[in-house]
Amino acid sequence: MPPEGLPWAARAELLTDDEIVRLVGIAVGRLGIRQVRLTGGEPTLRPGLVDLVARLAAASPRPELSLTTNGLMLAALAGPLAAAGLDRVNVSLDTLRRDRFTALTRRDRLADVLAGLAAAEAAGLRPVKVNSVLMRGVNEDEAPDLLRWALERGYHLRFIEQMPLEAHDSWRRADMVTAPEVLDALRREFTLRPLGGRGSAPAELFSVGGGPAAVGVIASVTAPFCAACDRVRLTADGQVRDCLFARAESDLRGPLRAGADDEELARRWVAAVAGKRRGHGVDGPGFARPDRPMSAIGG
Repeated sequence: MPPEGLPWAARAELLTDDEIVRLVGIAVGRLGIRQVRLTGGEPTLRPGLVDLVARLAAASPRPELSLTTNGLMLAALAGPLAAAGLDRVNVSLDTLRRDRFTALTRRDRLADVLAGLAAAEAAGLRPVKVNSVLMRGVNEDEAPDLLRWALERGYHLRFIEQMPLEAHDSWRRADMVTAPEVLDALRREFTLRPLGGRGSAPAELFSVGGGPAAVGVIASVTAPFCAACDRVRLTADGQVRDCLFARAESDLRGPLRAGADDEELARRWVAAVAGKRRGHGVDGPGFARPDRPMSAIGG
């Protein structure tokens, strides 16, 4: 996020809780969706989040529910969210150093995130997953420390290549710490073996020291997994995105508010996904980044 932040979306543009529940109900009841993740921006800022989770957990068939968060408010919310039906969390954490955390997030709140992770574990939101992005000249030296810390606590660590989705257009391919570089850094201190059986999951998993612990690496840029991807995104303002890097979106909010029935909304959703491209082309010369940054898409 740029220091000055980004404009807030107008409340009228955002889906209401009732609209989210209806669209998720269509997704799980008619379209075969079995996993639902609440992302952001930052989902813990949404008023009524606990009640929304409870309503989504009541969908039939019940989806697996997860939440991706910065963890700042998780210490207070982990218990209520688990009681409402949340199954697990992913927490974004790129450094264990307080000074670096403050510089990256503009908040001196590393302790709050660590407390949130512990609360999630205590509430049974397992496996507790941690997402880390290494950046050249910033935190690329922390890969072994992050893994050692996660192993000691039973967290599932995933390293993610930095993607060209930031709001201030600062991404440069040469500055990105690649998946092979992450693995090389880890192998200096740990024995890693590929586990295989990845399926449609974005992370390639490696056992650590013979297992059962494992670490994941998501090579979104250097080794895209588009052919196996089975994910679709519904933005907070009701647009379907068939890829993080999509340049086009398909509107569901408009037809929903105009009175479309569930069958029509399902048909539009299927048509939106049918247009998915074979690959994102980030490494290609003709790549053009999407108009929305990650904070407005949802990771």
